[in-house]
Amino acid sequence: MSTFSFIPFDAISKTISSNIDFSNSHLKGALFLIAFNPALWNGVARIEYKTKLFSKLTGSPRRACYCLAFIIFTLGLGRDYLFKQGCCIEQVSNEFLSKPIFKILGALTFAAGQTLVLSSMYTLGIDGTYLGDYFGILKDERLTGFPFNVCEHPMYDGSTLSFLGTALFYASPAGVFTAGFVKLVYSIAQIFEGPFTAKIYAKRDAERKQK
Repeated sequence: MSTFSFIPFDAISKTISSNIDFSNSHLKGALFLIAFNPALWNGVARIEYKTKLFSKLTGSPRRACYCLAFIIFTLGLGRDYLFKQGCCIEQVSNEFLSKPIFKILGALTFAAGQTLVLSSMYTLGIDGTYLGDYFGILKDERLTGFPFNVCEHPMYDGSTLSFLGTALFYASPAGVFTAGFVKLVYSIAQIFEGPFTAKIYAKRDAERKQK
């Protein structure tokens, strides 16, 4: 007997398939960009860290970082548009999620998510937000104030909450599913980013001690 045999997987699968149109082109585009964007910025950042390629092409590390920031921000706008169209506007809403309490909960969740995102961007600045560490633009010390005293990855957590809040506001099963996918992708991204960023600062600290 399976350990998880008590979970009605067939019923869950039917509920998802009956409430989500996976053939929707905007939904497919949103899912693609959700997965592609972190892969892109991590790939570019690691290439830059190892080769300084983009600093050489643009003329300076800061200019290269700002170019990456522009690309990430633009792709993010495209992702958000596809999410809203493909998950909220063009998909069927769920009767249970259409209750007023979920609309209120969605608005509060979105507000909490945006608070984490915007406050972390304000604290980190453009270079800190968009992987400036990989371009050699390092912070003097670890940030411990809000929102970093609330969660370790406020940008990722805030973004996930923003997707979930939007999905709840629109009573969208497709949106809730996609928010779960966002959480999965960002959890994987954290596995790669966290240790590598720690390695960068450990190397900087070791070099400081040698001086």
